[in-house]
Amino acid sequence: MTLIESSNRFLVFKEKIMTNTHSLSLAIHGGAGQYDIKDESERIAHLRSVMVEGRRMLRDGALAIDVAESLAVLLEDSGHYVAGKGTGPNSAGEYELDACLMNGENRKIGAVCALKGYKNPICVARKVLDNTPHVMLAGRGAENFASAQNCTQILNPLDYYIIQGITRLPEDLDTGTIGVVVRDVNGHLAAATSTGGLLGKMQGRVGDSPLPGAGCWADERVAVSCTGQGEYFVKTAIAADISARIRYGGYTLQAASAGAIHDMGLQGGYGGLIALGRSGEPVFPYNSKGMRRGWIDAEGEIQASV
Repeated sequence: MTLIESSNRFLVFKEKIMTNTHSLSLAIHGGAGQYDIKDESERIAHLRSVMVEGRRMLRDGALAIDVAESLAVLLEDSGHYVAGKGTGPNSAGEYELDACLMNGENRKIGAVCALKGYKNPICVARKVLDNTPHVMLAGRGAENFASAQNCTQILNPLDYYIIQGITRLPEDLDTGTIGVVVRDVNGHLAAATSTGGLLGKMQGRVGDSPLPGAGCWADERVAVSCTGQGEYFVKTAIAADISARIRYGGYTLQAASAGAIHDMGLQGGYGGLIALGRSGEPVFPYNSKGMRRGWIDAEGEIQASV
């Protein structure tokens, strides 16, 4: 390739980004729960800072799948949510984490569940997506794989995780799953979900977060990340159900998402989700008392709320 050809290709790529900036779309969440009675200002400020980084990456031409992973890492590392560093121990005093990453362009998926001893489960999930023919690895197998992939190990969980023991009353417990949904300059969608699960959960318990179609989904129509009582999201296959409502029922994204949350609620569950469609306009229905979320609005400005 000549220098002139290379320069022309760059100018075409730059023009594509500039003319499609309005179509870049992003939403994140930091869990659903009883946030109406708590001061969430610090977490909302953090969500805004993560959104700033995500918008920058998208404007620089980053792929949706890379943005989803990178922002999930920032959320995991913050300690503000029940994911990554903010994970609490299970009933056996162990830290077991789950994560899923899905590329809507080709439906490639990487997921891990009941992962112990490794930082950033979303990065291990990315390794599963990129470097294996599988969708999910669990427990000891996921840990052996993470070691072979030189993922960052946690040598002493008591020095790393913020929550030591169960320090909250049952009525104070809420979910703090994190999630990201992205639409890039090419119109491709991606989703990421990561969690430490319910505080004090049974050893080996796996919720919806690492399960494609339940807590995380991305295809050519929609990207979804869920948060709430995982068992109910699994029972309704809520994330994939939204795509099905759009494809087979002709629903709008807003109607499909609201209907899926309503169906989950009829089963007795609570929580919420963030979703992006091909138009790039985010929706975030929930039936809990609040859901921490951030998004880019129609004017390209960053918003965050509970």
